[in-house]
Amino acid sequence: MQKSPNEADRHIGKRIRLRRIALGMSQEKLADALGLTFQQIQKYEKGINRIGAGRLHEIGLILGVDVTYFFDGLLGRNALLNANDNVLHLVASNPHGAKLIELFASVEDSNIQRSIVKLVEAVLSARETVRS
Repeated sequence: MQKSPNEADRHIGKRIRLRRIALGMSQEKLADALGLTFQQIQKYEKGINRIGAGRLHEIGLILGVDVTYFFDGLLGRNALLNANDNVLHLVASNPHGAKLIELFASVEDSNIQRSIVKLVEAVLSARETVRS
């Protein structure tokens, strides 16, 4: 009898998604590296399907992280993300946010990255000025 996914499974799935997006890797590319379909990766990331220890180790190797990365922020029986991961998860769960993260991660020039951040800050500042 197979156990159903729990909060830890959902937390691990979120961590996989965050790392994959941070690397600019598609679900298809991760799936190919694991010999799976992208639908299976979607199920892992949503916490619908549980991930065995060996498979999690493989995912860690592909994503360039130690397996402990997937458990960071997991406390006791509740899956809790730290503040930075929570913000990143909120952004990554929005299609536009996920695309922004993917594009930002592909920019190698730190000056351009800084300019992008300044642009977003200027847009938000202008928005606040208009509201005032």
